[in-house]
Amino acid sequence: MPTNRQVILAKRPAPGIVTPDVFTVKDAPLAEPGEGEIRVKIAYISLDPAMRGWINEGRSYVPPVAIGGVMRSFSVGTVEASRNPAFKIGDAVQGMLGAQQYAISDGKGLVKVDPKIAPLERWVGGLGMPGWTAYFGLLEVGQPKAGETVVVSAASGAVGSIVGQIAKIKGCRAIGIAGGPDKCRYVVDELGFDACIDYRSGNLAEQLKAACPKGIDVNFENVGGDILDTILMQMNVHGRIALCGLISGYNATKLPEGPKNLRAVLTQRLTMRGLIVLDWANRVPEAIAQLGAWHREGKLKIREDVRTGGLETFTDTLNLLYTGGNNGKLVLKV
Repeated sequence: MPTNRQVILAKRPAPGIVTPDVFTVKDAPLAEPGEGEIRVKIAYISLDPAMRGWINEGRSYVPPVAIGGVMRSFSVGTVEASRNPAFKIGDAVQGMLGAQQYAISDGKGLVKVDPKIAPLERWVGGLGMPGWTAYFGLLEVGQPKAGETVVVSAASGAVGSIVGQIAKIKGCRAIGIAGGPDKCRYVVDELGFDACIDYRSGNLAEQLKAACPKGIDVNFENVGGDILDTILMQMNVHGRIALCGLISGYNATKLPEGPKNLRAVLTQRLTMRGLIVLDWANRVPEAIAQLGAWHREGKLKIREDVRTGGLETFTDTLNLLYTGGNNGKLVLKV
């Protein structure tokens, strides 16, 4: 009997790094699509920092993954069986299809993608959800204006790398923050940021001041913690903070003490707004069209870090996000 290998949430994680017993990999019977449904053979799974929050119990923007349920993930693959007239066999699609070999879907929320424009893995990377997050988060929340200074934390990552490049396209000065000299060189030499600060080298406040002599107008925040606290003290009046992620605390074993410098929001009259890409779900085609155009024109460079260990390596691959072990958008080949 044909089977479908799946990553199943076995238990809620304890605080700290995700341990191997949190997930189990199982084979389930391969389901046939019902009326109005399709079956997708998944090629690549997106590994994203938000996954750590999705497996925790508690209030969030989406319900937690159920114990015994397939792990939630953005995935991309090809339709191999269809009983839905909107999809034909051979269509490439992207969406919340889960960490598994095959997915049954009614087609809602799926986006057709074109492998002729970019390889499939890029559609869960810079042309997929991370790219959409960067596009709407910077332009709608950050609202950058030509000549302003934009600071992006986790600048070599899936979202941050796109944010800085869009900032440059819009005529801004783009300053990245990343971990290690190799990532900083990539951000400046390959992606075209004006500067990149290695937060591991110390003196973040001094380096930030040197890179941003006119202060910071827009902060696209992916990390939080001490990095956000340092940035807050150098924000200009009426600056905007697009709060996309707080990855520094996702595996923390105790609650963080801060941010300690929240007073700057008052004194500098800052706007700080959290963002989830689902808020712009009805505008995804716009993001795909514009990101795709920039990519074709050579204005937008995208790099995937594709891991080939298969579903059995899901936990170890996921943890790379929280240890800085990935270079570019982290993707798992099924």
